[in-house]
Amino acid sequence: MKKRSIFLAALAAVMIAAGSVGSAWAYFTTYAEAQGGYPISLGDETTVEEEEPTDWTKHVFITSKEDSEPVYVRVKAFAGSNYTLTYSDANGKWIPGEDGYYYYVDILEGGQQTEQLDIKIKDIPEDAKDFNVIVIYETTPVQYDENGNPYKADEADWNIKLDSGEVEGGNQ
Repeated sequence: MKKRSIFLAALAAVMIAAGSVGSAWAYFTTYAEAQGGYPISLGDETTVEEEEPTDWTKHVFITSKEDSEPVYVRVKAFAGSNYTLTYSDANGKWIPGEDGYYYYVDILEGGQQTEQLDIKIKDIPEDAKDFNVIVIYETTPVQYDENGNPYKADEADWNIKLDSGEVEGGNQ
């Protein structure tokens, strides 16, 4: 009888161990190692640059880091309720959107810079000595339609990924 109990206990232990072999065996059959590597860069990094204001005008550029992905750019400025702002550029590369932003019509590739956008205070009060215009810019990755053609910047979905910066003489 004692031999039979030991035999049944050993059989039970073997059956329990056999039941867990499947998951352990799956680990050993799917495990793999790799050597080497290839660096990749994901995302975008942009900065706003402003030249010294002249004649109540801010001169704004957006620059993309060399290895950044292609992005759309839009800009909006604020100067308080007493001031009216006008936007202009020499080459027609910035267009107004219905949402108050100005959109850069070209795709900003890595290592490139936008054309200059001038933001001018209109109807300056006589007693004004200086001004403070806050510039906000946003970027989002380039998006393509079903035929592989890029959307226009003002038609893109700006909620996909939003990198925004608010600058007053500083960085993003």
